[in-house]
Amino acid sequence: MDSVDLEVLRRCASWVDAGRRALLVTVVKTWGSSPRPPGAMLAVRDDGLVVGSVSGGCIEDDIVRRVRADGLTAARCDVVTYGVTADEARRFGLPCGGTIRLVVEPLTPASGIGALVAEIEGGRLVARRLELATGAASVAPARAGDALAFDGRVMTTIHGPRWRMLVIGASQLSKYLAAMATGLDYQVTVCDPRAEYEETWDVPGVQLLKTMPDDTVREMGLDMALMEALRSPAFYVGALGSRANNAKRRVRLRELDLSDAQIARLHGPIGLYIGSRTPPEIAVSILAEITAVKNGVALPDAARVAAAKERLEKPAEARASA
Repeated sequence: MDSVDLEVLRRCASWVDAGRRALLVTVVKTWGSSPRPPGAMLAVRDDGLVVGSVSGGCIEDDIVRRVRADGLTAARCDVVTYGVTADEARRFGLPCGGTIRLVVEPLTPASGIGALVAEIEGGRLVARRLELATGAASVAPARAGDALAFDGRVMTTIHGPRWRMLVIGASQLSKYLAAMATGLDYQVTVCDPRAEYEETWDVPGVQLLKTMPDDTVREMGLDMALMEALRSPAFYVGALGSRANNAKRRVRLRELDLSDAQIARLHGPIGLYIGSRTPPEIAVSILAEITAVKNGVALPDAARVAAAKERLEKPAEARASA
């Protein structure tokens, strides 16, 4: 889950522990275009304080207005639908024809939000099952392929990191990459045996291991050494380096009996071409490419670093005729 939704659950847990009343609102279905996907969450405290989002803002405003006007009197879970008509879609800031269905859950100590947060912060992927009629909630282990489910009576939401990312080297770039990746649903591990990098590593929620990379990948069971990664089901394998270094790398991989199809899976130079120069800009470039691959988006060659730089290096006349 992304960092915004984890913050929603953390706030909910702290409010309940403090004896405050609160509503947890979860998107369970959308039709047409929607700013937020199923599973997105919003929490509203009894005084109207809000965290998270389920739309572009207008639905949040309507929920907060109702809480401030009527208080938190609901004792049972409810299902609310916004944007059924085109007029409502415009009123609530949804794209034309968009519709969003929400489960509204009054929170109590029995909701188990604190225990859920502890599971997530422990790096575990879990499913929370909520029975709307009784408000009873339970948590059980989940799998990476699991998704939100709702049948009108029971809502099952998936929480925790669904993907693992191993970054070799605790460089300045790695800090930005790791920090951004944690907000994109990755459980990030950074491996660097050099003692001089340990003292300056300060990325919350990211584990820094001082073991050798080969030992780390074996212990994690990832088979993520570059050669093995290209043979594995890993959805993305990337390597830093110039175009020349990546060309030499591909030659070496071919000498290690990898097929052309396997070598073609290597992303390098890594990232999309956005003119990045600084470490945070390079991190954005890398995560943009990873996200596109994960989501099955076909990228044109012109968006990739190597092709874009080759095009820029061509004489103006050649670019005009290309």
